[in-house]
Amino acid sequence: MTGRRRWSTEEILDAATELLRTSDAESFSVRKLAAALGTDSSSLYRHFRNKTELLRAVADRILLAAMDGHRPEGDWKQRVTALALRLREAFGEQPQLAAIWGRYASSGTGSRLVMEELLQALRASGLPDEEIPARYHRIVILLAALIASDAGVSTLAPEEYEQGVELFRVAVLGADPERFPALAHFARDVRPLGADRRAAFEDILAAQLAHIETQIP
Repeated sequence: MTGRRRWSTEEILDAATELLRTSDAESFSVRKLAAALGTDSSSLYRHFRNKTELLRAVADRILLAAMDGHRPEGDWKQRVTALALRLREAFGEQPQLAAIWGRYASSGTGSRLVMEELLQALRASGLPDEEIPARYHRIVILLAALIASDAGVSTLAPEEYEQGVELFRVAVLGADPERFPALAHFARDVRPLGADRRAAFEDILAAQLAHIETQIP
């Protein structure tokens, strides 16, 4: 009688990534993953101690893929921007995993590569070393929030997105000008959350980098 197949760590992560394409971190479970692999949960716990450790490993693979072939170019702001866009693109291809990065800190190689490039870019800016960790932390929080927000919109089906846009128009254009005077004034120019996401992403990041630049001696 043959025993159960032994799954490698990479095969487990492949299956977890595929399962997370159609679910989120809340509904994901080691039990569901084991069922998809045709095995029992105990065999997966030989590779990962718990669900959180597994999700961290999945998120790190996205970071590792984003950094594959990356070569730093330009000044420090161009380096940070290029890194941010690589991360955005990587998670854009697997949007269900974007929230996992923001929620589950990774300690794998992918995470270290991202940290190294960002810290090196900030060092090249001329900021004093003692200020760099705090600036790094703010940039990472900003990127995680922007990428998760962008990915959240991109997971909507076209009909869901259009329905949301229509509800937005009703809420804005139908606002009572006496109760919501500013909203009524700007109603025709205010845009829904999903509009011009790429431009908004770059503008917000550029504003943060410009603020950092003012702190450089």
